[in-house]
Amino acid sequence: MARNREKKGSLLHQVKTALDEKLAIGESKFEDKKIGATADKIYSWNTYRTYLKHNIYFIQWAKETYQIKSLDEGKKYVNEWLEMREKQGLSAYTVKLETSALMKLYNISSDEIYKSNARYRANIQRSRGEKVRDKHFSEEKHKDLVKFCRATGLRRAELQQLRGTDLIEIDGEPFICVSRGAKGGRHRNIPLAFEKDFIQALMRSKGEEKVFEKVPNGADIHSYRAEFATRLYKKLARDIDSLTKSEKYHCRKDLKGVCYDKKAMLEVSRALGHNRISVIAGHYIRK
Repeated sequence: MARNREKKGSLLHQVKTALDEKLAIGESKFEDKKIGATADKIYSWNTYRTYLKHNIYFIQWAKETYQIKSLDEGKKYVNEWLEMREKQGLSAYTVKLETSALMKLYNISSDEIYKSNARYRANIQRSRGEKVRDKHFSEEKHKDLVKFCRATGLRRAELQQLRGTDLIEIDGEPFICVSRGAKGGRHRNIPLAFEKDFIQALMRSKGEEKVFEKVPNGADIHSYRAEFATRLYKKLARDIDSLTKSEKYHCRKDLKGVCYDKKAMLEVSRALGHNRISVIAGHYIRK
């Protein structure tokens, strides 16, 4: 028995090995989705590191609580762990993240996994209200970055890898070509809907260099993306009363009664690098 445990390595090593086997860096998640081949793959180092961290939290708890000796032995305690984490008061976002991490680790289907309480918009804590990190970031000192973010909606990883040469023209109109740092490897071209002169001047001045040498950790990029999404939606949205029933998106749960223009939502979703309008309604468009 001891020899078998040695071959498997420590529990932490088993977790790392299991996730290592799922790495698909450089492969296209977008293309794999078309053939339903994403369940057993991890496409980015950020996701890998995040899943590794949260899965280690779980396996350490299972070892201390139930004295498990192998990764497989821990699987039956996954739902207990998730329920406990929710009762501890973790945000809905964190519980969902840990659920995804454990589903990936153990290849658990959505039918088997613990169902947490509905993720109401009002309970989302990310980029809502003032956070400790906000006190360590000066928007005035980084006004070009903030202005750029609010006008383009780029993600942090996309901003970090953006170069001046990513400014392109399509049919005479300026676009930002997002080809590096895109989530899921999904490239996109973002039309310049706001601050067009400022963005073009800044990017042209950088040439082949990075547009932003550093993106401070304290910058609330998600909040700026939400501002961009709200701004773009308001610019594109048609009069709700003029739309047919099929052209309207009716929100549910804590946003019940709110109605949006589906076409405008889809354009905003694509500009942000998503492809689902429900994500935009729940996490980006703000009144």
